[in-house]
Amino acid sequence: MCRFLSNPAGGSGSVPPNATTSETHFGFRNVPETDKERLVAQVFSSVATNYDVMNDAMSGGIHRLWKDQFIRRLAPPPGTVLLDVAGGTGDIAQRFLNYCDSVHGDQTARVHLVDINPDMVEVGRQRFKNSAYDLRSQVTLEVGNAEDLSTVPSESVDAYTIAFGIRNCTHVDQVVREAYRVLKPGGRFMCLEFSHVDNPVVGQ
Repeated sequence: MCRFLSNPAGGSGSVPPNATTSETHFGFRNVPETDKERLVAQVFSSVATNYDVMNDAMSGGIHRLWKDQFIRRLAPPPGTVLLDVAGGTGDIAQRFLNYCDSVHGDQTARVHLVDINPDMVEVGRQRFKNSAYDLRSQVTLEVGNAEDLSTVPSESVDAYTIAFGIRNCTHVDQVVREAYRVLKPGGRFMCLEFSHVDNPVVGQ
């Protein structure tokens, strides 16, 4: 069955009184670093049950093609252990397991999904509940912070994915540092994210 873990200590972001706080981005505005985690949590808690439908509406369904290509580029071999961070509703995790099953007939691949938002993780848990992947214990889910993956041992995963999630992290350098720590030597870091387009024709 899907294991549902919790790491409430991860990434509290508390700051001593009278300390000078830095600002970071939140959407199209800057906010104090100490506020971002709370603001992100509010947004994702409010949209968790409709998150995939919302992405369909906002991208015209293209996000599904991007994610399919993302997993094809990863091209996980049999037995891959994946850490999917900011994994939310589990769509990347499911694509990963579907790929391993359909391409390799592999039932040994495993994915550990981590997301900071309990409501999003619950949607992911429901996605996998009583599925073949669930019954074979190929997927675990955890509430945790990308900046502090303290429950994940060093050099323990073959691949690390984060799709449309790194922009929501306050300290990206800490996210990357943790990714490097948990990856095995030769492991792969895969980040899917929006960016600016330099070509003015495409950019329009």
